[in-house]
Amino acid sequence: MKRNWPAGASALVWLVLVVGPLYFMVAASLRGRADYLTSSPLKPPSDPTLDNYRTVLGGGFGGYLFNNVVVTAATVAIVVLLGVPAAYAVARSRSKLVQRGFTLLLAGLAIPAQATIIPVYLLITRLNLYDSLTAIILPTAAFALPVATLVLTNSLRDVPKELYEAQTIDGASAFGVLRYLVLPLARPAIVTVVVYTALNAWNGFLFPLVLTQSESSRVLTLGLWNFQGQFGTNVPALLAAVTLSVMPIFVVYLIGRRYLLSGLTAGFGK
Repeated sequence: MKRNWPAGASALVWLVLVVGPLYFMVAASLRGRADYLTSSPLKPPSDPTLDNYRTVLGGGFGGYLFNNVVVTAATVAIVVLLGVPAAYAVARSRSKLVQRGFTLLLAGLAIPAQATIIPVYLLITRLNLYDSLTAIILPTAAFALPVATLVLTNSLRDVPKELYEAQTIDGASAFGVLRYLVLPLARPAIVTVVVYTALNAWNGFLFPLVLTQSESSRVLTLGLWNFQGQFGTNVPALLAAVTLSVMPIFVVYLIGRRYLLSGLTAGFGK
């Protein structure tokens, strides 16, 4: 078999570009402050220590992490619970009203969150939700819903119509078709939506910055910003906080990565 050297070299370069920063981040977080300032940044720590992690965990990191988990989990739940039925309706319905609603929903893809921050702020304050986790969850889910519905709709359009008809002939209701046919067959697309939504919710900065204020409502992105000032001269401690914040969402990506390509490309082969 002929070897593709250019492809192998490109893959190696990409691996270095991805692994290099991760190695630097983890290695630096295991150094003492003096060791970080005097040693080569690519050299393994001569005397690894977990003091930086103890410093971070004692500085309120646990509360930020809990808030981030709540925001991410709630956002993913809302997007999946609304996106799957909406995509099912769009894929199966011939109603012009449904199709126009889908077109209107997709128009949200062209509107950046920054352009709507003032109306969103006014709406959240009028609903008395300001400075709460709900104030972050609702707009984050709203901006993730158009992409989620598009991905799920393309996936459901790949399902042969004969399968839908067979379920209907067997006496299955619309809910039964959704539960026993749509959900199992759309699993790759659902996992793709979960990973995409979780990444956006986990790394969100604009809505937490504008819509929250108190320490009790602070999430990881704002917490890291706080650590940057608190540990401004202690780079290893700051990188320890970054390492801890990356680990949960990195695990989510590793679990769902094999579904991502098939979920994102569903429906585009037609």
